[in-house]
Amino acid sequence: MIKFALIKEEKTPSDRRVVFSPNKLKELVKKFPKANFKVQSSNIRIFTDQEYRDAGFDVTEDVSDCDVLLGVKEVPLPALIPNKKYFFFSHTIKKQPYNRDLLREILKNNIELYDHEVIVNQKNHRLIGFGRYAGLVGTYNGFRGIGLKENLYTLPKVKSLPDLDAMLAELDKIKIPPIKILLTGAGKVARGAKEILDHLKIRELDVEDFLEFKGEEPVYCNIDVLDYNKKKDGSAGSHKEFFKEPGKYDSNFLRFAKCSDFFISGHFYGDGAPVFFTAEDAKSKDFRIKYIADISCDINEPIASTIRPSTIAEPFYGYDPATEAEVDFREKESILVMAVDNLPCELPKDASAGFGEMFMEHVIPAFFNNDKNGVLARAQMTQNGRLTSKFSYLQNYVDGV
Repeated sequence: MIKFALIKEEKTPSDRRVVFSPNKLKELVKKFPKANFKVQSSNIRIFTDQEYRDAGFDVTEDVSDCDVLLGVKEVPLPALIPNKKYFFFSHTIKKQPYNRDLLREILKNNIELYDHEVIVNQKNHRLIGFGRYAGLVGTYNGFRGIGLKENLYTLPKVKSLPDLDAMLAELDKIKIPPIKILLTGAGKVARGAKEILDHLKIRELDVEDFLEFKGEEPVYCNIDVLDYNKKKDGSAGSHKEFFKEPGKYDSNFLRFAKCSDFFISGHFYGDGAPVFFTAEDAKSKDFRIKYIADISCDINEPIASTIRPSTIAEPFYGYDPATEAEVDFREKESILVMAVDNLPCELPKDASAGFGEMFMEHVIPAFFNNDKNGVLARAQMTQNGRLTSKFSYLQNYVDGV
């Protein structure tokens, strides 16, 4: 028998998501009878304590007798329980300075950390995450911003809606203007964004048709890395080479920026990759993009107009290309920027259900089959008070060097 706990989210601002919904947890223990679950009491979780009790689970403040503790966001240092296994998004794998003390405390307390972000298969592809919901909400927010900026229509905030179906129903009430929409990426985020575009019945074009299109209807094009980057030596290039040696490539994005109105960023941006556009690029009279839903939200890096993250409360700001400064997004010459960095929080019920589905499929079995596929081994960051070999590159970060 393995004792698991769903821990309460204590990070500020609060997050209402959870790894497993009551129904999914009920399904899980039927499928894995050796999995015993407790639920730590929470007054902010999207599912109430009573819903877990009604599903047959013990809801309590004290989960210190459990072996594996499952959360979503970073656990505050005082709440960490020594000598346990923890699963959550630690936001340390890129050496984020604000979480250095968290990783130090984890090592000090002999905690085994498994980061959701590095739960991957043998090809290093992520197995779980909230990416689809980031794509769904981010694209909706982009259209919401366009409606506000241009005074075309009014969409409610996603957080005011009960679920994904209600969000899609709101989109059914609006008419999209004849804009050209550019979507980058090929992963879960981009697929979530594409769901919204397809739900709106916006026609998809291939690259060449999109670049040439001058019709009077909304259209979109979904582009990948070899569409918006090109080899410096003029040869064809490959995805594998681009991700391994991005320095061999230059950006080819401006050909899209000259003919697109709405840019939805659903890509992963790696260190050393070419930027999409610079502040100088945005000053050009040929630069046409007026609205950006930056779901990837890399600050001051590949997209010059993303100068800060925005919030669920205030999701939009304007970027003035002439001054390179923030202005009101309603100002005529500004580029609308939506750069919320915690988008799935706006759909906590659906996001939690989807996350639990993936976690039950890919992670829970590993506890009962001796981790035969290596899922746990690949995701384990710490053991016996030390970094595991895969994450030894973080030692200087831990040491403060």
